[in-house]
Amino acid sequence: MDFTFGEEQEAVRGLAADVFAAKSRPERIKEIESTADRIDRELWRELATTGLLGIALPENLGGGGAGLAELYVLLEEQGRTVAPVPLWPHVLGALAIAEFGTPAQRDVLVPAAADGSLILTVALEEFGPYVDGEPATTAREVDGRWHVHGAKAAVPVAHVAERLVVSAATVSGPALFLVHPESAGVTAQQAESTTREICANVTFDGAPAEPLGPADGTAVRWLLDRAELAVAALQLGVGEGAVRQAVTYLNGRTQFGRPLATFQAVTHQLADCYIDLEAMRVTLWQAVWLLGSGEDPGTAVPVAKWWATDGGQRVVHRTQHVHGGIGVDTGYPVHRHLLWGKQLAATLGGASSDLARLGAQLAAGVEVVA
Repeated sequence: MDFTFGEEQEAVRGLAADVFAAKSRPERIKEIESTADRIDRELWRELATTGLLGIALPENLGGGGAGLAELYVLLEEQGRTVAPVPLWPHVLGALAIAEFGTPAQRDVLVPAAADGSLILTVALEEFGPYVDGEPATTAREVDGRWHVHGAKAAVPVAHVAERLVVSAATVSGPALFLVHPESAGVTAQQAESTTREICANVTFDGAPAEPLGPADGTAVRWLLDRAELAVAALQLGVGEGAVRQAVTYLNGRTQFGRPLATFQAVTHQLADCYIDLEAMRVTLWQAVWLLGSGEDPGTAVPVAKWWATDGGQRVVHRTQHVHGGIGVDTGYPVHRHLLWGKQLAATLGGASSDLARLGAQLAAGVEVVA
């Protein structure tokens, strides 16, 4: 397999880097954090105008027709700047609709997702230990109509989303459903996450829902694989951005007449960050390559997710540590990278959960991808 980016991926990276650099300076992010919905609407429009928002969506539905690699390049660049826009839940929701939706669902929702005129999100996590692909939330069909019962935890940007893509168990297996957040039977209790992004715990009490794809577990597994790699791509970018800030700071500060960057203890810390980031990078792109080529990813997805979860936390903690006292100042930019890194490390299960799922796959005879 070849991890070298092609011309299209490099073009996406360059454009995304320019957009985020121009629109996501620390002072701008601080300003957005004081707004009601904490989403940079100006940046959101810019991402739509440049085609980045819909880069991975089908061309016939208003998207760019690119693949998973381009999407994860975009998310990695977002992570570098911790830009306050709900890219991963929005695009993953739109991809699920494009892949499994009815013609009517696709024609109405995917073009609007590509141009940013509506926001989608995914509701995959629940309370208690994370159980991969086996939601406790249920969906029942009565007289040809589906209704969802249960609860989802920490649903991203539920306060502005116009559709939720919800995983739920049915009599024939796990499935995805589209739920309107303002429908009867839907209650959202907002909670501020550590990244200052608004999320919500959402309860479904017989909420009307539209099925999205087959009710045999395949659609849920499809979405979870891609969502876990989206989190891993973001986490890689967050770690890279944190290290970049640390290097700038350490080169600019002196102690005993020498730049802090020349101290052995500091260089060891950054060397460890480099090792973790490279492991995160190679496992991420191995899994992306396998999914994008249509091959069985085997254990590649949980391995990439575990490295992002475990290694990503180490990177953001080390980079904050080498900043000394200024690193704990909530007004200093590196603090946001720490918060993003910690929250992403807990999204879709933490490191222990990732290892447990990986162990279960190995015990079940799933192929180890090396």
